[in-house]
Order: sequence, then C-alpha cells, then structure tokens
Amino acid sequence: MTQLKPPAARRDDNFQIDQLGRTRTDPYHWLKDENWQAVMRDPSILRQDVRDYLEAENEYTKENVEAPLESLQKTLLDEMRGRIKEDDSSVPSIDGPYAYYSRYREGGEYPVFARRDRSDPFNEEAPETILFDGELESGNSSYFDIGGLGHSPDHRWLAYAVDRQGSEFYTLKVRNIESGEELPFKVDKTTGGFVWSEASDAIFWVERNENGRSCAVHKRGLYEETDTLIYKEEDEGFFVGAGKSQSGDIIFITANDHTTSEWHWLDAKSSDTEPKLIAARERGHEYSVAHHDDAFYILTNYDHAVDFKITKSPIGNTDPSKWEDVIPHAAGTLILDIISLEEHLIRLERSQGLPRIVIRERRNGSEHTIHFDEAAYALGISGGYEFKTRTLRFSYSSPTTPGQVFDYDIDSGDRSLRKTQKIPSGHEIDSYICERIISIASDGAEIPITLLRHRDTPVNGSAPLLLYGYGSYGITIPAGFSTSRLSLVDRGFIFAIAHIRGGTAKGYQWYLDGKLEKKTNTFTDFISAAETLVETNYTSAGNIVAMGGSAGGLLMGAVSNMAPELFGGFIAAVPFVDVLNTMSDESLPLTPPEWPEWGNPLNDHEAYDTIEAYSPYDQVSNRPYPRMLITGGLSDPRVTYWEPAKWAAKLRHEAPDAGPYFLRINMEAGHGGSTGRFEGLKETALEYAFALQCVGLADNTMKGPV
Repeated sequence: MTQLKPPAARRDDNFQIDQLGRTRTDPYHWLKDENWQAVMRDPSILRQDVRDYLEAENEYTKENVEAPLESLQKTLLDEMRGRIKEDDSSVPSIDGPYAYYSRYREGGEYPVFARRDRSDPFNEEAPETILFDGELESGNSSYFDIGGLGHSPDHRWLAYAVDRQGSEFYTLKVRNIESGEELPFKVDKTTGGFVWSEASDAIFWVERNENGRSCAVHKRGLYEETDTLIYKEEDEGFFVGAGKSQSGDIIFITANDHTTSEWHWLDAKSSDTEPKLIAARERGHEYSVAHHDDAFYILTNYDHAVDFKITKSPIGNTDPSKWEDVIPHAAGTLILDIISLEEHLIRLERSQGLPRIVIRERRNGSEHTIHFDEAAYALGISGGYEFKTRTLRFSYSSPTTPGQVFDYDIDSGDRSLRKTQKIPSGHEIDSYICERIISIASDGAEIPITLLRHRDTPVNGSAPLLLYGYGSYGITIPAGFSTSRLSLVDRGFIFAIAHIRGGTAKGYQWYLDGKLEKKTNTFTDFISAAETLVETNYTSAGNIVAMGGSAGGLLMGAVSNMAPELFGGFIAAVPFVDVLNTMSDESLPLTPPEWPEWGNPLNDHEAYDTIEAYSPYDQVSNRPYPRMLITGGLSDPRVTYWEPAKWAAKLRHEAPDAGPYFLRINMEAGHGGSTGRFEGLKETALEYAFALQCVGLADNTMKGPV
C-alpha cells in the first residue's frame, strides 16, 4: 500500500482582513468557492483547484485510514447492522379511521410509510395501503432525504418533501393516496416544513431563500399555480416555521432566533389568511404555544422565568402582562415541552439532569408524575394525532436498556408496552453498567457525566475511553440507548457523555453559562470531565478519544488547542471551527440567526475578542496534537465544507510533527452525512475504527474487554 504524503494546501499569507480596528490573516481563504451558493445546489460546478485539493485530502485519508482499517470497519459495520432489526416498524398512531406508521423492508435503506384500518392497528398482518415508498422513490440518487411527509385531514392526499442533494432545499409535492396519482402541485426551495389546511384543499409551506434561510410562509391551493403570501420575515436573524395545534383548530406561524420568539396564529377552519400576533418579539423572550378551547397555554421565560413556566391567555387578549400562571417558575427545573389534550395538560421537564413526565388534570389541577428507576435515562413524549384522548404515548431508553414505546393510560396509570427495540444479535442488559458521576469545574460547577461500560471492564485506569460532548444551543445529549456504541464498549472502551455548560442538562441557566462571553466554560468543563475520569481511574491521560460534531466539533477544536496532551485522538464531525470568519460573513445561511449564540464580531469589539480567543482555526499553533479525523460535507449549508478543510490545512502547516490529521469530505452529502440507515452506519464504523486505532486497538477485531 502506498503511503501518500499529506497534501500541502497553498497559502496566501498576504490575504488580510481588517475588522473593528483589528487585522487577521486567512491564508486558506481561497478554499471557499466564491460561487458557494450555487455549489450547494450543484456540486459539479465546484472550482477545480478546490476540488483537486479536497480529493487529494480524501485520497490521503483513504490510503492511511480507510484502507488500513477496512477489515475492522467491516467487522464493526457487520456488528452494528446485526443489532438492527432490518424489517423494523414504528408503533402505529391512530388518526380518525386509520392507523399511520412507517416500516423498513429487509435490507432497505429508506422507510416505507403506510396506513391500515384503526380497528386492528397493531396487527402487522392486517391489510395496508402504502403511502410513500422511500426505497422506490430514492431511485439512483446518491443522496436522498425525506424532509416532511403528512396526510391531509380528510385522509385523501399525501404531501411530501425530498432533498436529493444535501443542501436542505426540499421539493414539495402532493399525490392522491388511493390512486397514487401525482398532482401538478410542485414547490421548490422549501425547508421541507408544511401544514395542511383543515379543509384539505391547500398547504401552508415554508420558503427557504437563496441564503438558505427560512424566510416566509405561503399558502397554495392544491390545484393552483400561484401562492398567497401569509407571512414574510424581514429580519435575517430569524427563522420561520409553521405548525398546527394538537386540537387541529389553530395554525401557528413562528419566527425565532436562538433567544427570542414571536408566534402568530390563524383559524385553521377559516379562509382568513391574515395572521394574528400572540406576543411581539422582545429580545430574550422565548415562548411556545399550545391551544385548548378559547385559550392558549404558553410555555415562556417571561418575567425572569429562567427555567420557564406555563401560563394561560384568552385567545382574544394575548398581552403578556395579562398571562396567568398555571405552572409557576421553579428554578432548576426546566420545562422542555407541553402537550395540550382535551382533558389534560402534559409537560416534560428536566431536573438535576434527568427528565420526567408530569400530567395535570384540567378540571381540578391535580398532578401526577410517571416514575423511572434507572440512574440515567432518556424520555420523549408524543401527542400523536388525537386531541380527545386519555392516552399518552412516551418513549424510554437508557444507556443499557434498548428503546421502548409505551401507551400510558392516564386514568389508571397502566403502561402498555407497544414496542421494545429488538437486537437480533442479542443484548444482555446485565452485561453493562451505567453510572452517573460528577466532575467539579474550575469555578466549582458540578458537571454530570454519564458512563457506560461492560461489567468486565476494570476501573483501574487501564481502559480506553471515548468522551462525547456538544455543549451549545441549549441542546442536551440524552442518556439513551445506542446499538452502535456497544461495538466500542464490547472491546473494553468506556463510553462517556459530558453534560457540559452550553446545554440544558441542569436547567436553562446551564445554557446561559456556556454561551457568548461565557463560551469558554463549555471547553473547560469538557477538560475538567476528562481530568476527573483520569483521577477516578476510569481511564488515563492519552487514552481518551474525544468526539463531537457540528458545534461539538467546535468543542473538539477548542479543547485540542487547550489540552492536547490529555487525549489520544479527536474525531471532529462537520466541525464549526472557523468561528470568527463565519460569524463575520452575513451571507452564510446561519450567521445572522446565530449572533445571539456567539456574538456579532462585525460590530461588537468584545464579541470579536472573545471569539478570536477560542476560535479553533485562529488559535492553531505548534502544539502536541494527537491523531485527528476531521469530516465534512460538500453540500453542507450549516457548517460549510471549507471550515474543516481550512482547519486541517492549518493544523498540518503549524504543527507538522504532531497529528497526523486526516480530512474526509463527503462529496455527495451535506451536514448529516450519508442518508439511509446502513450508509450512515458505515461512517460511524469508520469513526469507531479510528477511535480504536488511536489507542492501539485497531487489531482487536474480537469482542470482549481487553
């Protein structure tokens, strides 16, 4: 096998950027194709010198990572695939006369969406009507993503939105369910989001503009060729969305950035297309709305409710000063979601890092909580299609317990187990141990860490450990079940998730303490977690592989600059590492909407200095970086391909004796990588094979702790 030399990207050391009285150089700025917006839609027009460089990087990675690990990657992939029930199906959800569900064929990459009569909803042998066959519809597309799919209220039509490029521009179409006939209805440049009119004769769809931002809601009749503009967002920093209430009576139009919300509503049964405002946007005020009879129930942080509260407002008078508290604010208990049913108000909340479901009776205000016993777990709630129901569907899993779906009888408290995730190759829950420990940050904050290990893996400092983190946008990585992780854990790895600041594991303040001028808390928390895992003998310095993607890739980049000696390797998937340049480029899809998360370095001197001080690309220097696997997608509108490419080039130039660094750009995909259940697994298998390689276990193709 030929060991190729690493590519050396040409440098333009004379390219300078003057901004707010500061000057910086960007020697690899040329990797950003000036026609990048068109490239997102048609990658074939990528400038040739950029293509040549990316393909050289891919070839280098192929020869030095993929080829040597091919056998191990295949073994891991076979294991991961062996844990998947290939002909799996979802639990049917009842709506009117039908039960709707999705299923996979044996070996299928994409789901089949279908329905059967509601009289026998859980009988898999009952006759069905196929609504949309993803496997068939994907055709020969190298990329295929189903953005949205939904039947009309009269159950006659199916609307669906697909993206065949990875650019997240979806095409929306409609077909007759019984005949399969396609209507002339076709809308391009959508986000994939849409809502049916209650009369089933029109669709409210969300437009994505040339900069890749959701910007407007339009209404189009099924047999019309023109649209009625319902709402147009003038602020480039706000995303637009559309949805329908659980009651089916209200269509909501939303506009929000990361810290501010504004909702409008329409009567779903009226022809009136003039949306009514619920509460005008006020910087820092976030809210969401559910409907019941003549009132809105509003989940809000209004009036200093940091962890949110639930209020009630008459539809006819939605002035926030008149909102009535239903569930008052409780510091440290973050209300995540609410579902409004005819006789119950249900909320999902998180306290001390663990979620819980609370059910409230409308008639008397009494409440009860659904209890769970494991040390760490993940929960989800679903309202389904029905409003007049006394059944709640929820999902449950833990790092050791495969996913389960329950229907919960609100009156009796009985749980009907509708589905348990089947592991065809077998899974012994008692073979694994899940633990929750606490790391103390440099400022005294207590950082939860969720751990999964095989019961035979010793806790004496000898075990390799994969430490996963994210820590942005208030997103918390759930302590749920993953079949893929078992391939590492079965080889003696400990899998750890650090619930660092920037997420909401310990409430909304946990998020606020990891953004803007406090962003470095996210990085130091992760380092503290790694140090604690060494101090408590779960692993040892240099035996930790760190992993994160997107904003979690930023975490990888920042930590690699701050404490490279702690780690044996980094896996940075679609990493957001060119932070200062990206947050200074108003043309990029996510830049204006993300200034509330990171700061605006175009007009804020402090934001500029804060970002520059941690931006991974800007802070690369001659440090003892360990091995790195860096991935990206050519069509990615969220983290553009040139971010990981520039970072890899600079790492190789500034620290040539460290690393090595391997860049892999998927030339046929976007932010989420390959589509399809098994194609995506190939990427996971490669990442885990690389993790094993980082700690010297790439030859360990046998299961069992080492």
